[in-house]
Amino acid sequence: MAGKRTAKAAVTNEKTLNYATPALEKGLDVLELLAHQPAGLTKSQMARELNRTVSEIFRMLLCLERRGYIAQLAEDRYSLTLKLFKLVQEHPPTERLIVDALPVMHRLAHETLQSCHMGVLEGSRVAILAQVNAPSNLGFYVKLGSTVDLMEAASGYVILAHQSEEQRERTLAEWSRETGKKPPRDLAVHLSRIQKTGYEKRASYLVKGVIDISYPIFDERGSAVGALTIPYIQYNGTATPVTQVIDSLKKATAEITAALGGEAPGQKTAKGR
Repeated sequence: MAGKRTAKAAVTNEKTLNYATPALEKGLDVLELLAHQPAGLTKSQMARELNRTVSEIFRMLLCLERRGYIAQLAEDRYSLTLKLFKLVQEHPPTERLIVDALPVMHRLAHETLQSCHMGVLEGSRVAILAQVNAPSNLGFYVKLGSTVDLMEAASGYVILAHQSEEQRERTLAEWSRETGKKPPRDLAVHLSRIQKTGYEKRASYLVKGVIDISYPIFDERGSAVGALTIPYIQYNGTATPVTQVIDSLKKATAEITAALGGEAPGQKTAKGR
């Protein structure tokens, strides 16, 4: 049986290679490279980073610029436009998620006097689809459309903890492939703790003085499709207690989940009884 599976895998890999599309691969390589270069890159810099010649990527740049995915800046530098982000927002499931979440997020920000943002997994990173500022002169917020390594975001761990085992394995395999790293040794313990509490509350992985509080948003299968996070800041003087913020955030994510027709795993089990 093992020999048959190996032979079958070899045939599948051979077919995959036969269907390779070099031009598409080059174009996607350019987009993925520029996604991590806010200041843009020149043709020669891209060619060097991608281990290709300038002539190899020249046509790709012309096509991507003509279609509006990239734009030429000063000094012959190219940068991504917002077209990819707009396409993601116009994708029906994403659009509905944003439409259902924003009113709830605005109310949450006013109740807690804290900013909040909604993230979803995009490969091995968390992408910020929606963001609402705190109704105050001071506050901390995450840039709309930005991405962060899922292992450096509370929302990343919350989504991982509430995925099916199969989904989690795919996500971690993608993360390892893109980063070249192995998952943290205590990841299973960390995710188990989040599953038991239902949310994540810990010091920010990236910013000192900020406590990230994050709850999952579920689909109809009881799997996390995203997470709503409050980067909690303790102001001098009057401030909303963290316990109240946690309670408000829990109610907000439950409301968004219900609007999507989703159910938390515990609710599903209760209904099954």
